[in-house]
Amino acid sequence: MSEIGYVHSIESFGNVDGPGIRFILFLQGCTLQCKYCHNRDSWKLKQGKEMTVDEVMVEVLKYREFFDASGGGITVSGGEPMIQLPFLIQLFKACKAQGIHTNIDTSGGISLTDRNKELLDELLLYTDLMMLDVKLMDPAGHKELIGVPNDHILDFGRHVAQSNTPLWIRRVLVPGLSDSEDDLKATAAYIKELNQIGTVERIEVLPYHPMGESKWEELGYEYPLKGQRVPTKEEVTRAEEILKTGLS
Repeated sequence: MSEIGYVHSIESFGNVDGPGIRFILFLQGCTLQCKYCHNRDSWKLKQGKEMTVDEVMVEVLKYREFFDASGGGITVSGGEPMIQLPFLIQLFKACKAQGIHTNIDTSGGISLTDRNKELLDELLLYTDLMMLDVKLMDPAGHKELIGVPNDHILDFGRHVAQSNTPLWIRRVLVPGLSDSEDDLKATAAYIKELNQIGTVERIEVLPYHPMGESKWEELGYEYPLKGQRVPTKEEVTRAEEILKTGLS
């Protein structure tokens, strides 16, 4: 029986969420409440368009020639894709049966209960790459900006690293909120830890942008970071340099 997933949206020609040209599947539902979220409408669980794995694969296979030519594949994002683990497992099994590269863009937003560990370990058998967004190391700052503690997220990263699944570590850089030198250095130390038990292939700094503001307002919510400035190129470069010390 084909598993059903709750889909927020689809982007057929993504080129910034993994190698090559990507089919990006944004799943509905999130356990975090990031103040800068640009998909505020993806937070609610069990909403969005219901699609079976078979239906998603029909769409994915339309772009097979572009994957093959560019070294691309499928990226599943959100929301938080990890809250739909059974759907992800079946989807990635189907993708690997077709020789399609699989990638997950996640914030690690699930608790590693025994059942979730079992499902995650099965998923990782069919996962070629995972992009993990490490938003902040400071627990208090993380709860203020993201809405939840970060201990389970850091444990999630360690668990994935132990599986030897290649990792890309991402950081959204918000001036004054996620760019302190101390926190960036702490993140670099965490990256070093992950790289010692697994493989961190790449680090990406994603500059904060206010593009989600209009969506928050359309949905009737007040945007929490109204007036927040974007980082300069120099600030992004500085953050990249600090974080990349974790790879040495």
